[in-house]
Amino acid sequence: MKFVLDYFKGILIGSGAILPGISSGVFCVIFGIYEKLVNSVLNLFSDFKKNFIFLLPIGLGGITGVLLVGKLLNFLFTTYPMPTKFCFIGLILGSIPILCKKANQGKGFRLHYFIFLLAAFLIGILSIRLETILPALIHVDLSNGYFFYFVLAGFMMSIGIVVPGVSSSVILMTLGVYSTYLNAVATVDFSILLPMGIGVFIGSLLFLKVIQFLLEHYFTQTFYLIIGFVLGSVLILYPGICFTLEGIISFVLFALGFWIGLKFEKLESSN
Repeated sequence: MKFVLDYFKGILIGSGAILPGISSGVFCVIFGIYEKLVNSVLNLFSDFKKNFIFLLPIGLGGITGVLLVGKLLNFLFTTYPMPTKFCFIGLILGSIPILCKKANQGKGFRLHYFIFLLAAFLIGILSIRLETILPALIHVDLSNGYFFYFVLAGFMMSIGIVVPGVSSSVILMTLGVYSTYLNAVATVDFSILLPMGIGVFIGSLLFLKVIQFLLEHYFTQTFYLIIGFVLGSVLILYPGICFTLEGIISFVLFALGFWIGLKFEKLESSN
C-alpha cells in the first residue's frame, strides 16, 4: 500500500515539472516528504537499501507523471481550468497546517520569520507571472539542436524541481526552451530529453545540497521560505469565483483537495 501511495505521489511530482504554475517541490512539500527526499537522494549510498526502497516508487511515479499523466493534467488545466485549479488549491492549503507545525518545531514562532515568508511569496508570484509574457518576448532557434544548451536548460530547470513554488516552466520559457521541451516529452525525443536529463541530474544534486545545508542550519527560516513559495503558487492558481454549475463543482473539488491534503499529512505521520 505504501509503495502504491508513494508511486502516486511520484506521478504528481513528475507532472509538476510540466504544469504551468505548479512545481515538483510543492508536491513534495504537500506530501510531507520534502526533507526525507532531499536526505535520501544525497545520502543514497550511506544506507543504500533503505533509501533505494523509499526512492524507487517515487522515481517510477515521476517518470510516469512526466511522460503520461502530465499531459492529462495539462489537458484538464486547459479544458476545465476552474475545477482543476480549485482542486489543487485545496490540496495545497490542506498541507499548510502541517507546514506551520514543522516550521515552528525548532525554535518556535518569531514575528520576523514572516519576512522570509513574504519575500518567498513575492518571488513566487513574480516568477510565475512571467509565464504570461515570456513566450512573446523570447525566441530561440533550436532547430539545429544544441546539446550543451539543453544541458544548461535542464540544469536551470532543476531549480524549479528542487525549490517548492518556483515554476520549472517559467525557467524554460526564459531560456526559450519550453515549447521544445513539451514537444520532446510528447514525442519521447531523446535527443532533447537526454541532455536535459543530464542537466537536471547535475543541478538537482547541487541545489539539493544547498537546501540540505539551509535545513540543517536555518531550519525555521527555510521552512517559512517554503511556505511563502507554496502560498504564492496558490494565488497564481486562483481563477476567480462564480456561482454557476462549474463554480459549485469547483467548490466541491476544493473541499476534496483540502481533505486529501490533510489525509496525506496523517498518512505521513503514521509511517
